[in-house]
Amino acid sequence: MSRFKGSPYRRQDLEVGDSRSGGFDGDDDARETSSGPFDIDSTKNIPIARLRRWRQAALVLNASRRFRYTLDLKKEEDRKQIIRKIRAHAQVIRAAYLFKEAGDRANGIPISPPIPNGDYGIGQEELASMTRDHNSNALQQYDGVKGLAELLKTNLEKGILGDDADLLRRRNAFGSNTYPRKKGRSFWMFLWEAWQDLTLIILMIAAIASLALGIKTEGIKEGWYDGGSIAFAVILVIVVTAVSDYRQSLQFQSLNDEKRNIHMEIIRGGRRVEVSIFDIVVGDVVPLNIGNQVPADGILISGHSLAIDESSMTGESKIVHKDSKAPFLMAGCKVADGSGIMLVTSVGINTEWGLLMASISEDTGEETPLQVRLNGVATFIGIVGLLVALVVLVVLLARYFTGHTKNSDGSKQFIPGRTGVGDAVDGAIKIVTVAVTIVVVAVPEGLPLAVTLTLAYSMRKMMVDKALVRRLSACETMGSSTTICSDKTGTLTLNQMTVVVAYAGGKKIDTPDRGSLSSSLLSSLLIEGIAQNTNGSVFIPEGGGDVEVSGSPTEKAILNWGIKIGMNFEAVRSGSSIIQVFPFNSEKKRGGVAIKLPDSQVHLHWKGAAEIVLASCTRYIDENDNVVPMTEDKVLFFKKAIEDMAAGSLRCVAIAYRPYEMENVPTDEEQLDQWVLPEDDLVLLAIVGIKDPCRPGVREAVQLCQKAGVKVRMVTGDNLQTAKAIALECGILVSDADATEPNLIEGKSFRALPELQRQDIADKISVMGRSSPNDKLLLVQALKKKGHVVAVTGDGTNDAPALHEADIGLAMGISGTEVAKESSDIIILDDNFASVVKVVRWGRSVYANIQKFIQFQLTVNVAALIINVVAAISSGNVPLNAVQLLWVNLIMDTLGALALATEPPTDHLMHRPPVGRREPLITNIMWRNLLIQALYQVIVLLVLNFRGTSILKLEGDTPERASKEKNTVIFNAFVLCQIFNEFNARKPDEINVFKGVTTNRLFIGIVGITLVLQILIIEFLGKFTSTVRLNWQLWLVCIGIGIISWPLAALGKLMPVPKTPLSKFFTRICRRRRDSQISR
Repeated sequence: MSRFKGSPYRRQDLEVGDSRSGGFDGDDDARETSSGPFDIDSTKNIPIARLRRWRQAALVLNASRRFRYTLDLKKEEDRKQIIRKIRAHAQVIRAAYLFKEAGDRANGIPISPPIPNGDYGIGQEELASMTRDHNSNALQQYDGVKGLAELLKTNLEKGILGDDADLLRRRNAFGSNTYPRKKGRSFWMFLWEAWQDLTLIILMIAAIASLALGIKTEGIKEGWYDGGSIAFAVILVIVVTAVSDYRQSLQFQSLNDEKRNIHMEIIRGGRRVEVSIFDIVVGDVVPLNIGNQVPADGILISGHSLAIDESSMTGESKIVHKDSKAPFLMAGCKVADGSGIMLVTSVGINTEWGLLMASISEDTGEETPLQVRLNGVATFIGIVGLLVALVVLVVLLARYFTGHTKNSDGSKQFIPGRTGVGDAVDGAIKIVTVAVTIVVVAVPEGLPLAVTLTLAYSMRKMMVDKALVRRLSACETMGSSTTICSDKTGTLTLNQMTVVVAYAGGKKIDTPDRGSLSSSLLSSLLIEGIAQNTNGSVFIPEGGGDVEVSGSPTEKAILNWGIKIGMNFEAVRSGSSIIQVFPFNSEKKRGGVAIKLPDSQVHLHWKGAAEIVLASCTRYIDENDNVVPMTEDKVLFFKKAIEDMAAGSLRCVAIAYRPYEMENVPTDEEQLDQWVLPEDDLVLLAIVGIKDPCRPGVREAVQLCQKAGVKVRMVTGDNLQTAKAIALECGILVSDADATEPNLIEGKSFRALPELQRQDIADKISVMGRSSPNDKLLLVQALKKKGHVVAVTGDGTNDAPALHEADIGLAMGISGTEVAKESSDIIILDDNFASVVKVVRWGRSVYANIQKFIQFQLTVNVAALIINVVAAISSGNVPLNAVQLLWVNLIMDTLGALALATEPPTDHLMHRPPVGRREPLITNIMWRNLLIQALYQVIVLLVLNFRGTSILKLEGDTPERASKEKNTVIFNAFVLCQIFNEFNARKPDEINVFKGVTTNRLFIGIVGITLVLQILIIEFLGKFTSTVRLNWQLWLVCIGIGIISWPLAALGKLMPVPKTPLSKFFTRICRRRRDSQISR
C-alpha cells in the first residue's frame, strides 16, 4: 500500500549513528565549552566515531575492566555482520525454494502430504519449512489456514484449550518459544579481567622479585613477609574488584531478562488471556494490533489493513501489507497498522528470529555521558599521578644510589662498593614498588565504574518503584530533565473508565442503562455499532460467572455500557460480517467499520472524538426512532453538551453510522483493501461522557516537580476543555486565569505556527489538547532547541518518534505498545505519573552519589600524593608503603564506591533545580570540601612525619621502633581520616552529615568492616604491613585526628563559595588573555 513506504517505527539505536544536535543549557558560557573527546552531552544516537574518539583519549590501565560496560565497538560490528549473514541466508533459501516450487508446478510434481507428529496431523519440519519459505502452495495443500488449524487441533475462534496437559503436549511436539542464550560471563572471567591491570601486574612481578630476594637473604621464615604481603594485597584487591564487578553483571543480567519478557493477549478456551511471550505455543491464536510484536512465526487468519514492519528481519526499512495472498508472519516483526488474528505455526529456535537471537550475544554495554566525563576526569588525574610517581621514582632512586637515603638508625642504605647486588636490587625494587603503588592510588580506574555501580543499584531499586530502565544513560539524564511532557489518560488519570452520561435520541440520559433507551431502532443500531466497531471482546463463561470484558480502557467502558443497554456481544458479532475496518487513528481521532447484514444491507459505523464525529453528522435519530436532519439548534445543543461534559473532566466519544449501497462496495480483494470508508453524511446515534478519575497523589507529584524546577506539561488527544479540567484537578494549571493561550493551546493551532514562533511559545505551554503524535514531536523539538532536557511519556505506536526524539522517552508498561516500549528509554510499569517523579529522584540521586564519591576519592588522592611526594623529596622515605597504599586504594576505590554510590535518594534532592548537562562535575562546594579535608590531612600527617617522634613522645624507644610507631600512627590516622570523611562525603552541602545514615545499612556495614579490618591490620598483621601495635593513647591520638574532620567539615560549609564554577573562571581569564594578545 502506498501509505506504508517506510518504517517510522523502527528505533534508531545508539549504534546506528544518527547524529542529532541536542540542545544545551543555553547561557552565554556555552561558547566556552570545549568540544573535547570527553565533552559529550548525550550518548543517545551518537556517531560511532565520537565513541571511538573518547576511548582513544582515555588514560587506561585496565582496558578490559574500564570499558566493560561500554558498547564493545568491535563486537557490535561483528554482531551486525552476523545479522546480515543470517538475513541473506534466509532470503537465499526462500528464493531457492520459490524457484524449486515454480519448477515443481511446471512439471506437475505434487507436494507430499503432511507427516503426522504424535497427537497432531503435521510435524514441526513441515510447519517451519512452510512459514520460513513462505510456501503458499504447501498452505493450500493443507486446505489453507482452516485445514492447518484442524491438523494442529485449534479452534480458530476459541483458540486451543490451554490447560497444562495441552500445553505440555504442544511443547513436546513443537518446542517452546524460547531460544538458547549465550551464557553470561562466569566469576572466573571477572577475576581474569581484574588481573589485566598493568600496575597490578608490575606490582606482582615486584612482589615475586622481592619474595625471591627476601628468602635468599633472610631465609624463608622471615624473608617472605615483604614480597608476600604485597602479593597478598594485590590478590585481595583483585578478588574484591572481581566480586563487586560480578555482582553488578548479575544485576544487569536480571534486568535484561525482564526487558525481554513481553506480555501479550492470546485467545485460549474462548477468552482473551495475557501470557508471557515465552509461554506461547504452536496452535495459539493471537490477536495483533498496532504496535504489537509478532511473537512467533504464523499464518494470518483474518486481518484488516494489516501492515507489518519487517525491517528487524529483512533489514529493509519498508512496510509489508498482509492479507490472504501474503499470509505469512515472521516473529520479531512489528505491527505498523491495522489489526489481525494469527495462528502460531513455529516457535523459538524454529523461527528465523529465534535463530538470529541465538546466534548473537546481546551486548548490554552502553556508555553514559557521566561515564564519559568521568573517564576524562580519571585521565586528567591519572596523568598528574603518573608525573608525581615519576618524580618520586627519580628522586628516591637518586637519593638511594647517592647514599642520601638512611635507615632509622642513621646508617646509609646504599654505600657504593660495599652494598651487595642483592641488597641494591632489593632497595630499588622497594622504590619501584612505592612509585607503581602511587600510580595505582593516583589513577582512579574505579571512578568511571562507580557510575555503573550506582546505575546498577539505582536500576534495581527503580524496578521496585515500578520503572524498568532500558537505557543506562536515561537514569542520569532524567536527573537533568527540566520538563516532562505527560499524557493524560492512564498517566495522570487512573485509566479506569466508565460511561456516566449519554446523549441519545436527541436528549440527555443521566443513568445510561437498559431502560434508558426506549427507541428500538436507535438501540439496535447503537448495540450493532458498539459490538462491531471495536477491537475489544466480551467473554461470558459457560458455567455462569462474571462477564469478562477486554480491550483498551475506552473500549471496555463503551462495551460495558453496551451490555447495560442489552447488548449480546456474540449474537451481534455472528449476525453480520465485517467487510472492511478503519482502525482508530490518532491523527484523525476516529475509527470505523463496514459490515454486511444478512439481508445484504451495508452499515458503516464510526466512533471517535465527539466534536470531530459530530462535524461529519448531517442527521440524528430522535426519541421516536425517526432519522431527522441535524438542525443548527441541534448542533448547538450537542456542542453545548460536549462542552459541559468536558468541563466536568469527562472524555467525550460520539457514535454514528450511515447506511451504504452494496453496489458501491468494491468486490475485488485488492480494491477492497484500498477502499477508504466514507466518513461524511453520518447519522448521530449517541454521545457518551466517560469518567476517568485522576490518580491519587498525582497533584502532590506535580507540585513536587514544580518545586524541583521541572515543568509538567499535559499533551493529550482529548478535548481541550477536558484537558483543562483535568489539568486544574492535577495542579498543572493553578487557576482558570492560567487557562488561556498560549498556556492552553490546541494541537492544530500550535502546528500552524512558524517554527520560530513555535519555539517562542513552547516554554509557556502547560496543556496541549487535541494533539496528534506529530504535534507532540514538534513540541519536543521546540523545547530541545530552547535548551530544555525533555522527558516524554507515550503509549501508542505513533508516539514512537517523540519518544525517540526526546532526551528521555518514558513508555507505559500496561497500556504501551511494543513499538512505543522499544523506542523508549524507561518503561513505567504501573503507568503512574508518581512513578515518573520517582525516576527524576533516582536520576538526581545517581548524579549526587557520583559527586559524593568523586569528592571522597579526590581527597584521598590529593592527600596521599602530597604526603608521599613531600616526604620522598625531603627525607628519601615514604610514610605510606606499597601494602598500605593498596589498602587505602581498596577503601577508596571499591569499598568507597559501594558505600557512597548506593545512597538512597532523599527529598532534599527535589528541593533544588535540575543539574545542567554542561555544569562541571566538580562543583565549587566540592572543591571547598575536598581542599579543606586534604589540606588538614596533609598538614597534620606531614607534621607527624617530620616531628612525630617528639610530638608523640617516642624518644625513649629505639630509633627503628620509634620510626615504625610514627609511620604506623601516620598510616592509621590517614585511614581513620578517610573513614570519618566518608560521612562528610554523604552530605556535601548539609551540616548534619548523619541525617538518614541509619537507612543505608550498606554504608554502615562497609564503614564497620573497614574499621574492623583496620584494627586487625594494626594489631595483628604488622608483619605484612610493616606496622607495629599501638597503645591506647596512640589509638586515641589517631581517632582524635580523624574525628576533627567532622567539625572541620561543618565549619567549612559555613564558608560561602562563588556561583561561577572554577573551570569557567579560569577559562574566562585564559580567553581574555588570548583576546588581548590578538588585539595587540
